[in-house]
Amino acid sequence: MRLDELTRPDFPILERVVNGHPLVYLDSAASSQRPRTVIEAMSQYYARSHANVHRSIHTLGEEATELYEAARDRVQRFIGAQHREEVIFTRGTTDGLSLLAETIGRTLRAGDEVLITELEHHSNIVPWQLATRDRGAVLKAVPLGDDGTLDLGAFERLLTRRTRVVAFAHVSNVLGTINPVAGMCARARQAGAFSVVDGAQATPHLSLDMSALDCDFYAFSAHKMLGPTGLGVLYGRRKVLEALEPGRGALDCDFYAFSAHKMLGPTGLGVLYGRRKVLEALEPGRGGSEMIKEVWIDRAQWNDLPWRFEPGTPPIAEAVGLSAAIEYLEKLGMDAVAEHERALTRQTLEGLAAIPGVRVYGPPASEARGAVVAFSVEGLHPHDVAALLDAEGIAVRAGHHCAMPLMRRLGVVGTSRASFSVFNSPEEVRHLLAAVGELRTAL
Repeated sequence: MRLDELTRPDFPILERVVNGHPLVYLDSAASSQRPRTVIEAMSQYYARSHANVHRSIHTLGEEATELYEAARDRVQRFIGAQHREEVIFTRGTTDGLSLLAETIGRTLRAGDEVLITELEHHSNIVPWQLATRDRGAVLKAVPLGDDGTLDLGAFERLLTRRTRVVAFAHVSNVLGTINPVAGMCARARQAGAFSVVDGAQATPHLSLDMSALDCDFYAFSAHKMLGPTGLGVLYGRRKVLEALEPGRGALDCDFYAFSAHKMLGPTGLGVLYGRRKVLEALEPGRGGSEMIKEVWIDRAQWNDLPWRFEPGTPPIAEAVGLSAAIEYLEKLGMDAVAEHERALTRQTLEGLAAIPGVRVYGPPASEARGAVVAFSVEGLHPHDVAALLDAEGIAVRAGHHCAMPLMRRLGVVGTSRASFSVFNSPEEVRHLLAAVGELRTAL
């Protein structure tokens, strides 16, 4: 039985009909759908065990803490981390990368360098822009070759003793390029730099082993791997984490803040009100409670790992959902997941390449790629492509994909992008190819 035949009954949303057609969801690179087990795990938590975690001696508090910390243990096993303290829960990949830029950024000095690449998502560019600007450091980028892969010769030339951070994506969210993580991390360490890997597009599709990758930090999101929104993971090597202080402090102005979970709502969500004029003049900053052991008026003693980097009430239900998502993926087997998605990606690349007027971006089908395919149709804006495909019940992403520097490198304003997950089928790919083949007749 094919993997999609095994999994599709587990995803209730696939029963939907969109614009008179069965839903074909090809946008998992933006956010995947959830299997019933994830939805039920979160519902069961709210119905039976919800309370705030840690520092509780009542039954519900202990149950919630056990579920929350069990999720950390499951993440540790799934990514091959050596210690549970190396798993920090965040609000997502963007939040994890921003946390690192804020924390490491405080240690940068004038003349230090941060090295990123032209492939990066904005979440792995803008935080480093802020960090280097504020410290007088320099931000540099490894260029992209014409084949959609990084120019590793340029990487070697740009990596110097002044480099403090090397930050790059494991898998490009646009081109599907799989970067040589272990090799790049090894070279960063030889140069005395931290290695920071954006794993948002790799974690849902590839077997991971942090010991083998040997990176200092690795960030990813639950919602791209069949889990809930509002939760991410930041892995950090224990030795490196122990040397860092939290990089988030309180805002010193007039605001009003409150939490959804205190007013019958879910965990992992809050509201911060601020006068518009004041907000527009501010840059981001953070702070919280769980991150400390003791507090005096003039100082604080940081908590142990990993809670030092998890301020405030955490997204408990979301952690339960992530644990269920990982369990689902583990039962499928990540090797089987990767093989299934490689086949769909290859089928899509070869099919689109055969359609006149369609341009495909990224490494060829013969190369190792992630489960994303970016393409354009001559004479049509990417948004028009997405709208026309939606009329056929096909959901794809369109635009710059939060990768504007890459779009400039490619010479386009944006692309359309199909991306895959465990529930997608060869029949859905054929439906996509047929619909794209008819698009130019719509002009």
